Amino acid sequence: MTFSNGHTPQWLQDAPPMEMHRVIEALHRVHGLVAVLNDMDVLLERISEESRTLACAEGASVILYDEEKDELCFRVVLGEGGDREALKREVRLKPGQGIAGVAALEGCAIHVADVEKDPRFYRGADAASRFHTRDVLAVPMFERGRLVGVLELVNKIGDESFTDLDRHVMEMFSALAASTVVSARMIEREIQTERLAAIGHAIAGLTHHIKNILTGLISSAELIELAFQADDTALVKKTWPVLGRGIRRISNFVQDLLLVAKPGKPALRDCPVRPVVLEAFETMRDLFNQKKIGLEIECEDPALTVRADQDALLRCVMNLIGNAMDAVPEETGRIVAAIRNHPGEYVEIMVTDNGPGIPPAVRDKVFDIFFSTKGTRGTGLGLACSAKIAREHGGSLNLLDSDQGACFQLVLPVMKKSTLQEEL
Repeated sequence: MTFSNGHTPQWLQDAPPMEMHRVIEALHRVHGLVAVLNDMDVLLERISEESRTLACAEGASVILYDEEKDELCFRVVLGEGGDREALKREVRLKPGQGIAGVAALEGCAIHVADVEKDPRFYRGADAASRFHTRDVLAVPMFERGRLVGVLELVNKIGDESFTDLDRHVMEMFSALAASTVVSARMIEREIQTERLAAIGHAIAGLTHHIKNILTGLISSAELIELAFQADDTALVKKTWPVLGRGIRRISNFVQDLLLVAKPGKPALRDCPVRPVVLEAFETMRDLFNQKKIGLEIECEDPALTVRADQDALLRCVMNLIGNAMDAVPEETGRIVAAIRNHPGEYVEIMVTDNGPGIPPAVRDKVFDIFFSTKGTRGTGLGLACSAKIAREHGGSLNLLDSDQGACFQLVLPVMKKSTLQEEL
């Protein structure tokens, strides 16, 4: 399901009006998942319940992927009859094994209307659970290209089979569900290892931020529902990009959470600096245009490269620019990204703005995880994430003194030949 081009997906345009409500309902149901982010078992059961309802299925399972063991495990199984606990206890699938495993391996939803005629069907699951499967819809859950698990729907209620619309709706729901599972995993890991001193405050902050985003999603969904009722295609097209931006905000938030909370090793390669900064600007240009903020790139050497993980560097620069965007005033705001080369030593990217600046009393805290000067608008993840990326590259992120606004300096060291040889 694509939002980036700002167009309503063709499958949604072609769906009967009565079926449109299922799309809206799917978005409404995600809102309820936020309240249980700090309890993985409850969250997974809720995802399974909502999946079963959305697809009108007799049974639904949440199958999670274990990266260490490279296997898929049934975590929640809902449905009438059968031995659901045996399925969770005894059945493990490798990617490519069973219909769910094939969906996970191929990264796409798979619908099999008659499993008895499909050699991919894993009969061991029915043998363990003593459940009769005739119709299966397996939808993989991915977050930022990483497999989270599979939602498996079994037996459409009645004599019907799952439809293409069922598949599209569940693909949309699975993408949002994957984000909540990843968020819940991070919270669960932090609770288990006690790495966060203020875990209660952190959970409240994370939940509150996601809830704010989802509130925007619900508002957009309600507008779309009203537009469908009024047969107002123009309003649908106008509101759909807003919905897409909200979903991208969730995805970006989860990526920052993953980056800041776990150790990482950058995939270093020759990375052109100016194009990365330009891509960061272009990615956020719509937001800047809305606030009428001025953007400028200063670069002495357009061909300048640095050894870096390009995706991580882009995330770092986007966080710095986004932080500046939140600080500057509308219409008169100005942000400058200056790229400078110090041959043989380091490359620096300076992001400055003409906002109110950072109060002296909190300058020492700006890179602390979950610290934010934006109140409920901030997560306290962006600068912490960027500082971590800089450290993993052997560099640093610094807040410099400035006569006006804020000035952040990203320093990336130039690799010596000996270091590069060790890396290779």
